[in-house]
Amino acid sequence: MQKVEEIYWLRAYGCIAVFLFHWFDHINQRVDNVFTDLMRIPLVLGTPIFLFISIFVFAVRYNKQVPSGFLGQRVKYVMLPYLVYGFIYSTAEWVRLQNSDEPVGFISNATEYFVFAGWHGYFLIIAMQFYTAYWLFTRWQLWRFDPMLWLWGSCIVSMAYWGVAYWLEVAPPGYLLWIAPLGWVYLFFLALALVRYYLLMPSAVSQTETVQLPAWIRVLARPGWLMGLVVGIVMATFAGWLAFSSKEVWVIPFFVLFTLWAMRYLKGRRAPPWVRYINAYSFGIYLAHPMFFAITDFFVGPTALPLPIYAVLLIVVGGVGSIALNKLANTTTWGAMLFGKRLKV
Repeated sequence: MQKVEEIYWLRAYGCIAVFLFHWFDHINQRVDNVFTDLMRIPLVLGTPIFLFISIFVFAVRYNKQVPSGFLGQRVKYVMLPYLVYGFIYSTAEWVRLQNSDEPVGFISNATEYFVFAGWHGYFLIIAMQFYTAYWLFTRWQLWRFDPMLWLWGSCIVSMAYWGVAYWLEVAPPGYLLWIAPLGWVYLFFLALALVRYYLLMPSAVSQTETVQLPAWIRVLARPGWLMGLVVGIVMATFAGWLAFSSKEVWVIPFFVLFTLWAMRYLKGRRAPPWVRYINAYSFGIYLAHPMFFAITDFFVGPTALPLPIYAVLLIVVGGVGSIALNKLANTTTWGAMLFGKRLKV
């Protein structure tokens, strides 16, 4: 498969964004104001970036036909970590609740985590749905159709899904609302659309536009659109109108414009060693960093240290601990399958 340098940059950004988003969950116990909200704005793109990449990479690698055993491999390296980390996080939460005023049964707590995907590993359930959708996409030869109309339709569907769900205050158990594919389908078709055309996309330093490139990509990839939307998001933040997560209506146009701009700006820019290093351990960091945040809180406590020291300690323990665990796990094949396979970059 040809190397797509832009994906290395995006995966590193997504990993850092998810890490810092959860880091802010701890920091906000001490300080929570409009400025911390502003700092969350670029972080809401973390989960969508991982989902977008999951399809983009496979579409580049396999194009019109996936190999035999494709879904079996995805189950092995995606769902096994879901079960392992789900057990770790659910058991830790069960123990914590046993020592609180609201104890819960082990089975009911495990059901919340495994069946209702009530932890940050819900991303893996969505990814598995995307892998299945891509398998069907190639099996039914849907690549014969231009994904453009599907993209714009899916953006409307995803925005309507989140908007109606929050408007009606739909609240199913766990993260069932979050793992429904309707909220993320725009990422699937955005990835397919850009795989079809990204080779034609000129770099940000290029002086010529490729005539075959669709007009909508040429226009929307210009930074002015993204900058205008960000200004609007910032103004809405000061007005107190926005909630900050990757599951919001405004995130969809934000992500589409960001991705179109980033793919153009980053085209031809070789990822440096630190970006590739984060890529290699990104899956392990995603899965394990909340565990090391919790360990830090258990031994230190969120209020025991001055905020700057506590904030740095979370980053160091969360980052180093996650990478060290992933390195250790990947010394064996079974360890890689159970705790997250290190990427080859």
